[in-house]
Amino acid sequence: MNKAFNLFLLPVLLLLASPSCGQNQTAEVSFSISVNESVRESMSPDGRLVIYLSTSDDRQPRYGYVSSSNQAFAQNIEGWNAGETKELSSDNWSHTSTWDLNQTPEGVYFVQAVWNQYADFHATSPNSGGNLASEPVKVTIDGEQKISLELTQVLPETEVADHKLAKVFSMESPVLSDWWQQPVELKASVLLPPGYNENAEKKYPVRYNVAGYGGRYTRINRILQDSAFMAWWTSGDAPQIITVFLDGGGPFGDNYQLDSENSGPFGQALTEELIPAIEEEFNIEGSANSRFVDGCSTGGWVSLALQLFYPEVFNGCWSYSPDPVTFEHMQLVDLYNQENAFTNSAGYLIPSMRTTSGDPRFSIKGEVTWENVFGKSGTYVTSGQQWGAWNALYSPKGADGLPKAIFDPESGAIDQEVAEHWKKYDLLLYTRENWNELGPKIQGKIHVWMGDMDNFYLNNAMRQYDAFLEETANPVSDAEIVFTPMEGHCSLYSHREILEKIQARLNSLQEE
Repeated sequence: MNKAFNLFLLPVLLLLASPSCGQNQTAEVSFSISVNESVRESMSPDGRLVIYLSTSDDRQPRYGYVSSSNQAFAQNIEGWNAGETKELSSDNWSHTSTWDLNQTPEGVYFVQAVWNQYADFHATSPNSGGNLASEPVKVTIDGEQKISLELTQVLPETEVADHKLAKVFSMESPVLSDWWQQPVELKASVLLPPGYNENAEKKYPVRYNVAGYGGRYTRINRILQDSAFMAWWTSGDAPQIITVFLDGGGPFGDNYQLDSENSGPFGQALTEELIPAIEEEFNIEGSANSRFVDGCSTGGWVSLALQLFYPEVFNGCWSYSPDPVTFEHMQLVDLYNQENAFTNSAGYLIPSMRTTSGDPRFSIKGEVTWENVFGKSGTYVTSGQQWGAWNALYSPKGADGLPKAIFDPESGAIDQEVAEHWKKYDLLLYTRENWNELGPKIQGKIHVWMGDMDNFYLNNAMRQYDAFLEETANPVSDAEIVFTPMEGHCSLYSHREILEKIQARLNSLQEE
């Protein structure tokens, strides 16, 4: 999940208030968008144009985060000749705000345009590398106005930093390429133990790390730039374990590392292609006994799901703050028994995020309204963000070739036929229904941590999962599930601690 915690993933979720411009009057705003000659060769003719209006100059508007002072407007454009200036009226824009461009509150704005041309199969966000953007422009709107913006930059791709202990691995996936009928590349980054390059014959255990929502393999850079971690890693005291950082990119947002009717066989690609290829390339022992998986938020759910769905591939998972493990508690929504995902039985908007003191920060309706703007279909189904990715993984494919929506993007009405399909990925249902066969295979392998004030209400689902495990027999579950009072989302997650826990499990296995 990691919605607000990975700020590059989920900008500007609130649609609630008009920007606080200090004005009651409104004006009609239109746009004139040109493409600088220097980037025309990089432009595709079809895409989705996103215009950001922000009342803050703290950062570029396209990096906006949860705040009613930022708004976004978008529309699809086909056949845009790069040499053509687009004259766009105030009509036909999807918008995150309660107002449209015919009634823009007067005031001072910072305005920026992004041309999302979906340049990367694995990245659908407007801020993804390969898309085009303008520089922010300060504009005072005090009457009918046309705003001129020029697309002048190609957004750069993030590269893995040059370091002797960091490697990049890539391969074309035969199963995904066949499924999509186009070449699909899988990537990962690898953190090697110190001394690896001098010990060509030594074999190492391996940890597969799954990112928070949408995290790419390039997140290894954060580890390399963490001076405290790297000092420990190279001190000789750290476990001699190779870490592989999996890539969360996918055609509908995070791929969740699992097979899906919409995204394709990512689970098969991981377990049958990527893992064997990486373990052959590097000095990895290559057995399930020495293979582990971990992650937080989305990575917490995926690591737990991988351990459950592939119990003999991994020998332990460390899951922190996992996404909802049962859809009876899809955050605060019971998808199986409620009629609406936006409002509860009392008619109140259902919150999606809170502070650890319980103060709600934004609603599911506001979140989905934002995603509707960024979806090229005009709905969250293709937003590439959190609800869109959940929906792509769990839902069946619709007649239009897109994932069927779990709920109506405007009203929030839940489709119970789609919810029935989601049960295939309900980890509580899966564990309960398969316990006699699954239980013995996951003994000693399940380690979960959850803050009891999780910012996205994920503790409710995990409490229900824990209650089931407490009642198991034949075998009695030995899963370690820890709840910490007043802690929030991923607050105690630590790469160092995970590595030390994996080493402790390895030590205990050697003693058996």
